[in-house]
Amino acid sequence: MSNHGYRSYLVVMNPSLPPLGTEQELFATITDAAAWLQRRLDGGLSIAGLTYGEYRLLRAIADAPGRRISRVDLAGLVGLTASGVTRALRPLEKLGYVETARDQRDARRALASLTTAGEELARNASGIVDDTCRSVLDGAPEFRERLELLRSPLAELVRS
Repeated sequence: MSNHGYRSYLVVMNPSLPPLGTEQELFATITDAAAWLQRRLDGGLSIAGLTYGEYRLLRAIADAPGRRISRVDLAGLVGLTASGVTRALRPLEKLGYVETARDQRDARRALASLTTAGEELARNASGIVDDTCRSVLDGAPEFRERLELLRSPLAELVRS
C-alpha cells in the first residue's frame, strides 16, 4: 500500500478529522520522499559503516574553508543543533575520522576537522552517494529532467 493510501485510510478510519488539504498532502509527500531517499542513501553507505547524516557531517567539514569548521557553523549546514552535532561527531571522533581542537583565536570555540582516515572515508562515501543518486534518478527519468526546476524552490524554502 502506498503512503498516500495509508493516509487516506487514516482519514476514513477517523471521520472527525478533516481531509488533508493540498498543503498537507504536499508536505507529506515531500517528507515521505525525503525519508525514502534517506533510507536509500543509508543503505548504500552502510557498506562504508556510515549513515547519510554522518556523511553530510564529513562532507561539510571537508568542504569548509581550511577544512576546519566550528560545531555551530556545522550545525547550520546540516540542520542540527550544536549539541546534536556534538553527539553525532562523537562516534566519528572515537573511530578516528574527525578530530576537534580549540580555535586559536577563540578558546571557547572548538573546530572540527577530518583526519587522513576521515578524508579517505569522505572521498569513498562521496562515490557511494553519487552512485546511489544516479541509481535513484535512472529509475525516474522524468524527475531527472526536472531536477533544477525542483531543486531551486526547495532550496529556497529551506533557506527561508
